[in-house]
Amino acid sequence: MDYKETLLLPKTTFPMRGNLPQNEPKRYKRWFEKDVYQKMKQKREGKPLFTLHDGPPYANGHIHIGHALNKILKDIIVKFNYFQGNAIRFTPGWDCHGLPIEQQVEKKLGTKKKEELPKTKIRELCREHASKFVNIQKEEFKGLGIVADWEKPYLTMDYAFEADIYRALCEIAKEGLLVERSKPVYWSWAAKTALAEAEVEYEDKVSPSIYVAFKLDKEAAQRVGKDASIIIWTTTPWTLPANTGIALNPDIVYVLTTDGFIVAKDLFENLKAKGVVKGEIEKEIEPKELENLHAINPLNNRRSRIVLGSHVTTESGTGAVHTAPGHGEDDYRVGLAYNLEVLMPVDDAGRYDETIVREKLLPEEFVGMNVFDANEKILELLGDNLLLAEKIEHSYPHCWRTHKPVIFRATKQWFIAVDKAPKELQKTLRQIALEEVEKTTFYPEWGRNRLRSMIENRPDWCISRQRDWGVPIAFFRDKTTGEVILDEKVLNYIAMIFERFGTDAWYSMEIKDLLYPGSGYDPQNLEKVMDILDVWFDSGSTWYAVLKSRRYDAGNYPADLYLEGSDQHRGWFQSSLLVSSAIEKRAPFKAILTHGFTVDEKGEKMSKSKGNVVAPQDVAKKFGVEILRLWVAMSDYQSDLKISENILKQIAEQYRKLRNTFRFMLANINDLEEINEEFGVLDRWILHKAAIVLSEVEEYFSQYEFSKAFQKLNHFIVNEFSGIYLDVCKDRLYCDAKEDVHRRASQSAMALIARSLLGLIAPVLTYTADEIVEHAPKIFKNDKEDIFDFAIERLAPVQSDFDEEYMLQARAKFNELADKLKKEKKIKATLEVVIETSSQKVLDLPKTEREDWFIVSGVESEIGGEELGDFECEGDTFVVRRATLHKCPRCWKYQALQEDKLCPRCQRVVDGL
Repeated sequence: MDYKETLLLPKTTFPMRGNLPQNEPKRYKRWFEKDVYQKMKQKREGKPLFTLHDGPPYANGHIHIGHALNKILKDIIVKFNYFQGNAIRFTPGWDCHGLPIEQQVEKKLGTKKKEELPKTKIRELCREHASKFVNIQKEEFKGLGIVADWEKPYLTMDYAFEADIYRALCEIAKEGLLVERSKPVYWSWAAKTALAEAEVEYEDKVSPSIYVAFKLDKEAAQRVGKDASIIIWTTTPWTLPANTGIALNPDIVYVLTTDGFIVAKDLFENLKAKGVVKGEIEKEIEPKELENLHAINPLNNRRSRIVLGSHVTTESGTGAVHTAPGHGEDDYRVGLAYNLEVLMPVDDAGRYDETIVREKLLPEEFVGMNVFDANEKILELLGDNLLLAEKIEHSYPHCWRTHKPVIFRATKQWFIAVDKAPKELQKTLRQIALEEVEKTTFYPEWGRNRLRSMIENRPDWCISRQRDWGVPIAFFRDKTTGEVILDEKVLNYIAMIFERFGTDAWYSMEIKDLLYPGSGYDPQNLEKVMDILDVWFDSGSTWYAVLKSRRYDAGNYPADLYLEGSDQHRGWFQSSLLVSSAIEKRAPFKAILTHGFTVDEKGEKMSKSKGNVVAPQDVAKKFGVEILRLWVAMSDYQSDLKISENILKQIAEQYRKLRNTFRFMLANINDLEEINEEFGVLDRWILHKAAIVLSEVEEYFSQYEFSKAFQKLNHFIVNEFSGIYLDVCKDRLYCDAKEDVHRRASQSAMALIARSLLGLIAPVLTYTADEIVEHAPKIFKNDKEDIFDFAIERLAPVQSDFDEEYMLQARAKFNELADKLKKEKKIKATLEVVIETSSQKVLDLPKTEREDWFIVSGVESEIGGEELGDFECEGDTFVVRRATLHKCPRCWKYQALQEDKLCPRCQRVVDGL
């Protein structure tokens, strides 16, 4: 007889191989056709709400691996909250304005053609470009299994959204925090616009390092008692024409040398070693004696006033700082204190303009010359006053988009003043923001210090840009007084027009049509402010337009979580915090989570030239999106995340183990119709263990510690669950009678653990979890249609007096001996042996449970057979003997009384069929 037909072998339609690249797109398509996001909202109506506010990616180009990491992390967190039983809101969005899009349009048109077109046409082309990539990126994100409100995402270029960005600006103006002033700002001459701090990146640059003698005028020389010169040091010779001062530190000691130079005493030896000065120290000079006296700029013979400032240090240079208030933040501040003239001879494109001729700063040949190209020629003009010129490589600010070095340039710009208090408050905007940082939860905690220090040290926020594509700073200015009209009715009327026609109306409509009819102002006396808003202001006010406008079903303000890369401490987190603190006097978030950047397996930055770029689309085609999602979950996102083909292969192997564990469970509970809780010793042990482990896994998820959660989960599955329990259950599952209590209890334990496990993997491996539900037996599904009908099912505590530590040690020692016996060809399988033991802990277990634990044919206190080896466990002896009974042809245990006959258990089962 073929006893195989009498075995209850596992059956399931759940395939061993996922064929993810082929099958995932079909399942995702069904999700979005069924609108599972709406289903998720309906299923949790009335439950506590979790709001994740999406930081908008830029609508330019295809998504890269960093985008995938960010959106998958967000998706995991949103889904985890959903499967925990919370209502969720996740409205995705896009940043649509700004320089990169405008540059792409410019590249297509050519600069000359662009300059010939009206602003409205350029803006139309920018809008088309942004729309195209919003649609492309949306489909690419959906292809990663991201469930969100894709039917109503937010776009910063939508008319109503633009109106809300403008309204946020007006709110800040009403608080008295919006100021217009001429001040040096980072200026991208390549992009012809002002930049905020967040738009500046530091790259290495080679610059001239020069020491220049400024001769004291007659009055100053008399004070010193000698014809002498102050030596300044600078790495920006091009700023020397605009010099109007020399700053000394009032608390530093200066010296006059015998060869007639004045330098800081602490730097004298260094300067002598370089050959800048050659004489000895003649006497010390008190800097206050020179305050408000003058030296002569050797470049143009203009007077340069000696001033005092605490920003001067002796870390490098000479202790005397060349001061051009139009070209530097510190220079500007000290210039304000001393009322120094602000000279600005540089135009939008970084070229000297006619000012150099009018003010006699440089010869006429410099007009139209790029300032960096002028450096060498300026050195020639200095003649003998140039004491030393070297080249140095140093970290220098560059424009984030053009990657050209920026300049400091004083222009009239709009600023949000961080050291002013909003109306009717005593606290400054900076103080409010800092207090809110302390109230915020940070994942990881070090993000708090990072954001705090950036808020503490930041200057006023320059929010104006001199470009075409953005939300205009749509104010009217009185032509006669120069004052800006901040009349609330006028501003509200403009916002209403923007909501209906978009901000293009600012450029296409005349002032008389934009002006509130009953305003009392004469359109003839008004002009438009033509600057646009920094794109960081757009994204910084998304909470205002998305969470507070009621146009989107996007959740609550403040959001429970903001989640972006660690670079956003100086970007989106900061701009959002400042805008919200200015308007609402609170942060727009309760918690901030930051992740690192993606690098290759050697930890190197990805670049096309290195050939180490990993594109999410390529991973999806080769491995499947589930592998990418599992990579995100299993990586420590708090630092940089390594990704490569080798790493993805390892992740795929982990996925295979997890998939096969579920397949085994589904296959072995296929005939279970109700849960039987008459659990045996090993069932109670694994249920007790699983309840503890899965509870810890859920807690790790709650703290967004996904890699720790999966480490614990994998360890449990590989070692205790799949590695032991599922293995030791095979005999009862296949060979016991179908309705045997022992078999049904183990199936029930498996079903309970599988259901609990399913809810925990579902946020990460949603596709696989949905596939499991599709192929699961009725007992598992309970009439649920798909994974989105499930929630995390926590295992009820089960009492277990199983001495796990002892039993695992005994099992490990037995397996070690069994492996040795197999190598020596003494046995082929452990069922060929029996164990004789003095261990009461083992003998107290039911007969079947102790046999199954070791997977042997018998465990008794006394048992016959040839001795094959022995081991000890905590003083208890274990003797391994060859089984003396015969091999059962059905279960393969050596428990049959006659050769080729069934053992008593199998005989009972077969007789009952």
